[in-house]
Amino acid sequence: MTGIGYDVHRFAENRPLVLGGVTIPHTHGLEGHSDADVLCHAIADAVLGAMGLPDIGHYFPPGNPACKDICSLKILEKCRELALEHDFSIINVDSTLVAEAPKVLPYREAMRVNIGNALGIPPERVGIKATTNETMGFIGRREGIAALAVAQVES
Repeated sequence: MTGIGYDVHRFAENRPLVLGGVTIPHTHGLEGHSDADVLCHAIADAVLGAMGLPDIGHYFPPGNPACKDICSLKILEKCRELALEHDFSIINVDSTLVAEAPKVLPYREAMRVNIGNALGIPPERVGIKATTNETMGFIGRREGIAALAVAQVES
């Protein structure tokens, strides 16, 4: 089975930028109740969708104080636990970050390792790509970052 995920967060001052569980030096972080790791959130929704389960907001409601500033790798670990509970195996994930900045290539391998570890799959099964929005729209104006993901699971 296959699932898709999408997430977007606007930039915010005085927050670290976390993508794929890696803190990346940048002028702004992302706004959100958790660490706002847009990449992990899109991947989580893809994995949950592939299993026919509710989205991450069901398991990690934004108003829940226990979820405040939570590391999004914990969200992926919950996806792995849910897969085990429902007799699914996560096969692979593929994702694309859409941002004008920062460049993520230097952090790609660390992100793959983090995400693979959290999901219980080898990093070779974690695809991470990046592209820009060619200076168009809110992403082009450097107001935020979006991420898209696809996940495959089997029972």
